[in-house]
Amino acid sequence: MPIRRTLVGNREFLGVTMFRTLLGLLLAVLIAPAALAQSGYRIQTGDVLQMEVLEDPSLNRSLLVLPDGNVSLPLVGTVRASGKSIDSLRSTISSALAPNFASAPTVFLTVGQLNPVTQAVNNAAAQAAAANVRPYGTVGVYAVGEVNTPGRLDVETGTTLLQFLAETGGLTRFAATKRIQLRRADKKTGTETVYKFNYKAVQNGATAPVIVLREGDVIVVPERRLFE
Repeated sequence: MPIRRTLVGNREFLGVTMFRTLLGLLLAVLIAPAALAQSGYRIQTGDVLQMEVLEDPSLNRSLLVLPDGNVSLPLVGTVRASGKSIDSLRSTISSALAPNFASAPTVFLTVGQLNPVTQAVNNAAAQAAAANVRPYGTVGVYAVGEVNTPGRLDVETGTTLLQFLAETGGLTRFAATKRIQLRRADKKTGTETVYKFNYKAVQNGATAPVIVLREGDVIVVPERRLFE
C-alpha cells in the first residue's frame, strides 16, 4: 500500500505540474502580443501596472508607480520601477519573489493605465494625427477672405468651384463677388495659376465656368471696394 500511495502521489504531482506548465504557455501565447507592444515603453511615475503571478493568484494586483519611482510589492516591499521596461521590471519582480517559492514564479506584467501626463500627450498626438487624415474620396482645399467658412475644407472629388461656394456656407455680405480667385500651385514647376471667377455674373444668369477643384487649391474672396 505505501508503494501504491507513492505512485498515486507522484502522478498527482506530475499532473499538477503539467497543468501549470500548459497554463503558463497558454497565458504566454495570449499575452505575448500585448507584451510585445509595450516592450519598448519605459515606466513612469503615475503609471498603474497590472501584475499576475501564476503560482499564487492572491498576489495579483494593480501596482501604482509612486512619485519616488517605486512600486510596493507583497512579501517583498518596494522595488524600483520608474525608467525600466516592462520586461526588465517583470524579471526583477520574479527574482524578488523567488525566495517565497520553490523556484522563480511566473510573473505577467502589463501597463494597465498610463500616468495622466503621458496619456494627455498620447491623446493630443492621436488627435493631431487624426486631423491630418483626409476622408477617402475627397480633396483638401482652402478658403480665405470673405467666406462664411474660412480655412481648410475637405470636399468630394469632382466638386466644382461653384458647388464649393454653395456647399460651404456661401460668401459674406462684404465679398467682392465679381473678383473671386482660385489659385492653384504646381509643386513640380513652382508656378501658380490664377483662375478668375465672376460669381455675380453667374447669379445674373451667365454660364458658370466649370473649374473642378484639386488638392491644395486656394479660393480667395477679396473684400468689396467702397463703390463696387
